[in-house]
Parts: sequence; structure tokens; C-alpha cells
Amino acid sequence: CPHGHEHHIQSFRARFQEESPGRSLEAKLRDSSDSELLRDILHKTVKHPVCVKHPPSVKYARCFLSELIKKHEAVHTEPLDELYEALVETLMAKESTQGHRSYLLPSGGSVTLSESTAIISHGTTGLVTWDAALYLAEWAIENPAAFTNRTVLELGSGAGLTGLAICKMCRPQAYIFSDCHSRVLEQLRGNVLLNGLSLEADITAKLDSPRVTVAQLDWDVATVHQLSAFQPDVVIAADVLYCPEAIVSLVGVLQRLAACREHQRAPEVYVAFTIRNPETCQLFTTELGRAGIRWEVEPRHEQKLFPYEEHLEMAMLNLTL
Repeated sequence: CPHGHEHHIQSFRARFQEESPGRSLEAKLRDSSDSELLRDILHKTVKHPVCVKHPPSVKYARCFLSELIKKHEAVHTEPLDELYEALVETLMAKESTQGHRSYLLPSGGSVTLSESTAIISHGTTGLVTWDAALYLAEWAIENPAAFTNRTVLELGSGAGLTGLAICKMCRPQAYIFSDCHSRVLEQLRGNVLLNGLSLEADITAKLDSPRVTVAQLDWDVATVHQLSAFQPDVVIAADVLYCPEAIVSLVGVLQRLAACREHQRAPEVYVAFTIRNPETCQLFTTELGRAGIRWEVEPRHEQKLFPYEEHLEMAMLNLTL
């Protein structure tokens, strides 16, 4: 289950393997008669300060603790009270339609998102984080110079993970989250504030923080005049190639963004996506060619910071408008 605070477990596993080369965390759990390892996992996940402050979905926490208890009972005769107490807390908790998902950053900080617990909610898929958003956030953290002191426009921001990671790690001058769905925009504003960032109208905004805006942007109706107000240096999008109509709309809005910068450099554009259907990718590159937009594949980045499906094929294109 990829929800909630699985990233804490992955970080723990990586650290453990550095300390004990050749032995996986699973093997250690299976063979260890010491409850300390399980207690350590509990405090790095369900009892982690970020997780206590912003709990993940009750269902996820319940599944996670049930698995930990199974692993414990397989090798230990004495019960670990802390584990059972944590499970009882989740059994008594009320399930919500919103849950928190938190990601640890290399800086030691974190990004926390309030997300819908349903993949499709309120008629949109924009209320959850998709894999390419994590992939693009990793690339940004590895390539901060692409965003430092620049104005960034994100198309189809969804829950906001990529933008929040960039705001916290890459020091942009300004960041514009955008989406067309009112419920997504409402959740985006909440997630910006949840992570200690201020929205542009806030007079108490910190001087060293980027100017953050959440904008309603419908690709099909946005005019060159409206888009020119953003004046982005960089445009990004993640997991927005989900159907032919969206691809045609995206290419259309990119053409209009190019037309905004008659006497200035056109913005750099990065589009990340999960290759679920090769025909969809082919349609995107065909539409780009038809619009006269050149593209090249961005090399894969080295560092895997966030949890997403290992078997998924990710790609990112760098477009020249």
C-alpha cells in the first residue's frame, strides 16, 4: 500500500542496510528476537512526530500496524504492548475522507499533504499525488539551479507535492500552482498553508520565502493575455497526459505561453509522466511536432527519495517553445 508514511519505512530500510550490508530489513525482522527493532520502526513511522501531528488515513495505519504485529508474532513469544496500544488507537479512530501523506526531504524537513482517500473524488483525480509528481520532485531536488531565483508555473498541480518540494528545497523567486477544478484549488491552498508557506496576499509572508500563488487555469479557455500575467521562467507539469483531450489542451496552452514572450526568452518546460500507454506518449510527441515544439528526453536522475512503484516506467521531456 503506497499511502501514508511508507517513506519513513523506506528511509529506515535504506539506513539499516548501510549499517548492516548484505541483510535486508525483512530478514532482520524475521530473525531478530529483539523487540527494539520493531519499537524503532514504530517510532519512525506511526509514532514519528510528523505522523502524530498529521495522521495518515486510519485504514492505512491499521493495515501497517497489523503487518508489524504479524512480523512480531512470527518470532516473538512476548507481546510488544506499544504495538497493540497503537493498533487499538487506530481501531477506535474514525475514518475520514481526507488523510495526510508526508514525505521527508533531504534537508531534514518534510512536505505534508492533505489528500482525498479516494483516487477519484469530487469528479477529479487531482486530489491525490501521482507517481510522476514524486519523480519530478526528485529531479528538482537534484537540479535546484533550474528553479533558484526564478518564477515557476506548474500546470495541473493536483495535491501540490512537486511545488511544495520545490518551494522548500530549490529557492524559487515565485511559484504559481494552477489547476482548473475548484475543489483541487481549495485543497491546494490548504496544503500551501499546512506547510508553513504564505499565499501572495498574506502581508505576514516571510521575506526569504517564494511568492506563492494558487491560480485557476483552464487550458482550453486561457488566453495569451491571461497567461502573459504569469511571466514564468520555468513551466512544469506532472502526470497530466491521461487522455487524448488533455494532451491536445496541454499543447495548446504551451503554444499560447510561447506567444507571451515575444521579446524575451520562452520559458523552459519540463513535463514528467508515467508511461502507462505508449500510444499516449506517441500522441504527445506527435502533437508537439505539429505545434513546432522541439523536445528531448531528460536523463534519469540518480537519487530515489520518495516511494513510488518500482516497476513503473517514468519519463521526463524538456521542451523548447
